[in-house]
Formats: sequence, structure tokens, C-alpha cells
Amino acid sequence: MKKKHSSLAWQKTKIIGLVSAVLLFLVNQSAFSNPLVIDSTQKTTASKDTAAASAPASAPFAFGDFSWLNGTSRKTSNPAFDSKYFTGDVTFDLNYTHSFNRPIDNTVVGSTALARDNELQLSFMGVGGDIHFGNVRGRVMMQFGTRSTVVPRNDGSSYKGQYDLQTIYRYISEAYAGYHWDVWHGINLDAGIFMSYIGLFSYNNFENWGYQPSYTSDNTPWFFNGLRLQTFPTDKLKVELWLINGWQSYGMFNKSPGAGVSIYYRPKESEAFVFNNYYGKDDQGAPDRWRLHSDNSYELRYFNMPKAKGITKAAFSFTGDFGFESGDGVQPFLSKSNNLPAQNFISGMVYNRLWFGEHFAWTIGGGYMHNPGQYLVLAPTGYADTLYQRQTGPGSTFDAWDASTSLDFMPSQNITLKLELVHRAIVHLDPAPGAAALPGYFAGTGGVTSPSGFANTGNYTYTSSGASIAPPLSSWGGWMPDMANSETRIVLAFLVRF
Repeated sequence: MKKKHSSLAWQKTKIIGLVSAVLLFLVNQSAFSNPLVIDSTQKTTASKDTAAASAPASAPFAFGDFSWLNGTSRKTSNPAFDSKYFTGDVTFDLNYTHSFNRPIDNTVVGSTALARDNELQLSFMGVGGDIHFGNVRGRVMMQFGTRSTVVPRNDGSSYKGQYDLQTIYRYISEAYAGYHWDVWHGINLDAGIFMSYIGLFSYNNFENWGYQPSYTSDNTPWFFNGLRLQTFPTDKLKVELWLINGWQSYGMFNKSPGAGVSIYYRPKESEAFVFNNYYGKDDQGAPDRWRLHSDNSYELRYFNMPKAKGITKAAFSFTGDFGFESGDGVQPFLSKSNNLPAQNFISGMVYNRLWFGEHFAWTIGGGYMHNPGQYLVLAPTGYADTLYQRQTGPGSTFDAWDASTSLDFMPSQNITLKLELVHRAIVHLDPAPGAAALPGYFAGTGGVTSPSGFANTGNYTYTSSGASIAPPLSSWGGWMPDMANSETRIVLAFLVRF
């Protein structure tokens, strides 16, 4: 046992040393000129930076316009609801999506942005805002729509113990309170539920270049529940520490909390770096299995000519994730010294966006995911989940890729109309040793609910709240959920933010 604890201590020391080295590099590095960037506003920005050098400590990242970033609000106008003590934030996110698989039960599998096929649905209505009273601060964001079911269902920690945490928290996307210190360019200590931003994309689709995120974003946490300490040593750098219940979990899987660090570095208006790192124990029934995850993004605005005809702005984002689990019968990678199965996560995604004036933009991108052990795969719904749970675990594999392109029409800073084409496909989907393989992952024509597609036929029963409880799969006389290895879909989204 002493040898095991010594090894873990060495790993933690190594991680802390690496983070310290990165911080030292970022704090001391001066902004450099990139000859590949074409920017007609570069001289103006430089003169503003010179003037700001003699001014009092400024707000973080206030030296430039970062509304072009993927995962950041494009609004530069004042909020519609603002007062001395409260700044309101209201979002409406509606979508219509059509899968060419045409599932008879109108069910989408493997997404947190979409839930129902061939229907107009309210995905997310966020109502709330920021509370500020002196140095005391807080934020609350209530959520309604399909996301209030689609996202909480992925948290397995809520099945530990009593008091149904999924029901308690499902209508809350953010709820935290804390204190602000006027030190450096600001320090904040918050407690509650807050966004994670692992995977670059924002939970609020109004802020994203695309609508259906690639696996690197959709299969990593949207939120954390716990404590965070935000520090801004300079107006170009944020270092954020987390002490949380776990990996996108309302509760705690095992006896120790998760921990992490997030670093945002924006040396100039046209460039941004994001580094997120996480450590925790998040596997049910495996209390000694630990997880490491590193999420890293780079964004560059390589063209910026606001007064040009045709293309006025161009940027790309790249995100690469690497992680693994170790302990309780698994190891990060296959080894010749033993037969333990490997569990790791290697993924990446890249997007490129072109702006045509202020009202139109076109994005193209995609990504790939490799996940032996399937520990970050979004479990399907309906009877597809029954089959999925039988085959998942150590020794299973999941490799998949996706590609998408979208056209945005933005008549104002408050409205976005988005038309998107998405294709997603499975490369390898292998079961754990001794388990039956899945025929596919996405919903096929026959759906995943019942032979008719409805949940009020056969031997379905219902809870007091009206929720349906599926009978055993064997009760359908041989019917099986229809699962496909690929899907192509069209998404039409209407997003409004005040």
C-alpha cells in the first residue's frame, strides 16, 4: 500500500509542477506578432494597450473584442435587463431536426443538444442573471426545455443514496454565490453549480459556432458542483481552481472529491488558449480507479477586415483532449506485462468560420473520438440503453467521427437563425469480453421505444408523475431496438438572447 500511495503522490507532484511551469511561462510571456494574421485593427489595438498600461487594473480580457471566439457570447451591446444589483440574462433556444434514418419514435440518440426528431422543440430556455451587491456576487440560471432531461440523465452519481438529485437540480443550469476581491485584476471564490467549459463549446448554444457539438465537447462535462477559485493575475490570464463533487455529477461517486485547474490565456485580441485539467474518482463500483483528463484548445482569428466586401473576418478553433483511467482492473494503455484492459480517451475537433459582414457566417468542422472502456460515451436512451449497459465496461471500445457545416443569419446581436447539416458515424463499437455486440449506436428507422414507437402501449407502466416505466425487453416477443452505425441530419435552430 505504501508503494501505491507513493506513486500517486509522485503523479500529483508532477502535475502540480507542470501546471506551475505553464503559469510561469504565460505570466512572463509578452504578446508576440503573428505574421499569418491579417488584421486592419492591429495598430489601433496596440495603441489602446499602450494607453491602458498606465491606467488602474482593468477588468479581465477587457482590452479587446473577443466576441468572435467559439464558445463565447457574440453580443457587445448592453444587456436588455440591467440595474445596480442585478443583470438579467434570458435565452430561448428552439430547434427542428430531421434524421434521414427517420426513427418512428422521433428520438435522438447520442446528443445533449438535440432530443426529439422531426419536431419543433424548445431545447433550452434559460432565465436568470447575475446578482452583485458590493463585493458579494452570485448567479442563477434556471433551465427549461429538453435539456433539463437530456443532461441530468447522464449523471450516474444521482443513483447513489436517496433524494433523487436529478429531480432536485434538473431545472438549474447555474446557481452559485461567492465573493470578489479587488486584487490583481480580480479574484472570485464561488460555491454552487457552475459551467465547466471543458470541450470549448458553451452550454448556451447562442455562443457557439455550431449547434451539434463534436464528441470532444458533447461527451465531456457541461457543469460542475462544488467550489471554484478564479484568479486574474493579469488582464490577459485567468487561472481557475476546482474542488468539486465529480465529473459532471450532482453527487459524489466515491469517497473523494474531484479537483482541477483551468487556464485561459489571451495574449492579444486575435488569439486565445484554453487549458483544462481534471483528476477524480468517478466510476461506480470502482472506488480505487482514478481518472485524469486534459482538455486543450487554441483559437486564432487570422483575418479581420471589418470594412471589406465579401469575407470580413475568419477564424479557426482546435481542441485536443487526452485522458485515461487506472486502477481496479484497468490501466491507461495495453501492456505486455499484464492482460488488464486499457481505458483512455483521445479526441480532437477543429472548426473554421468565415464572417460575411455583420449578418452572415459559415462554419465547417468536425472531430474524432477514441474511447476504450466507453467511460465517456453518452448512453443511448430507451431500450437501446438496455443493450448498451449489457455490453459496456472494461475491454469495450468506441471509436466515432463527425462532420458538420452550418450557415448563420444574424439580423441583430440578439437573434441567430442557424441551418446545419451533421453526419456522425461509428468506426468501432466492440463489447466487453463475453458480452453481445451492439448492432449500432444511433436511432434507426424502427426507433428505440417500442414496435409502434409509443411508450403507452404494451406493458408500459407509469409513475405518479406520469413518467413511463418500460417493461422488460423480452416482453415484446422478439422485437429489438433499431440501432444504426451512422446518421445524417439537418438542424434548423432559432436562438434569441437578451
